[in-house]
Amino acid sequence: MRLILLVLCVLMAGSAGAAETEVLAKLDALHGKRADPAAAKELEAELKKALAATPEDFELVWRQARLLQWQADGAGAEKLKKVLGRQTWDAAEKAVKLAPERVEGHYYAAAGIGAYSQAVGVMKALGEGLEGKFNERIDTAIKIDSDFGLGAPLLVKGRYFYELPWPKRDLGKSADYYQKVIKKHPEMLRAYLFLAETLLKDDKAKEARDAIQKVKQGSVAYDSAEGQRVQEWAKKVEADIEEELK
Repeated sequence: MRLILLVLCVLMAGSAGAAETEVLAKLDALHGKRADPAAAKELEAELKKALAATPEDFELVWRQARLLQWQADGAGAEKLKKVLGRQTWDAAEKAVKLAPERVEGHYYAAAGIGAYSQAVGVMKALGEGLEGKFNERIDTAIKIDSDFGLGAPLLVKGRYFYELPWPKRDLGKSADYYQKVIKKHPEMLRAYLFLAETLLKDDKAKEARDAIQKVKQGSVAYDSAEGQRVQEWAKKVEADIEEELK
């Protein structure tokens, strides 16, 4: 009898694990299609349903932060960006508590703080003491896995040095972080976009033009939603570069 019960427990555990794997696979597949509003809406609904059943599941919580960060990144209105940035940060902090050894929570917490800071203004964010919290999270993410998301932690750190007001701003360090990503992940179009913006601000418009061409000509196969977003943003940056070169 005890043997039968043990076998049943093992089978039930195996089924639960398989079901969870299927849920995560579905969420990741929808994430890949997130540029499509219908897929993004379905992803949000599926996440909400899954989290209602298991709210302390790390794999679900960090994926919730991932979706919120994507939405904050693309938010045009500052008020919406502020709200989504804060929500990203909160979800990611929960992920950090659930699995502090994993990179995802630390990375998305930093990204959420970054989006929130952009929305409220960098000076106000510095006044609120967010710089230390941001650096603690992003530096931990880099230490755990700097290659996460094709070098995303390094991109965020590089953007930090770009966004800082003078005299804290360091465009040289900003560019160095992007170059590290490009060297290891040349397919990552956002690295070229950020590099172009940094070079333009550093009075290196010709070099910025070369970088933005990499964005225009690059493949989006690595992540079509991300790549298409970056290529759309590149249009304005290219116009700014050409204006500077007149």
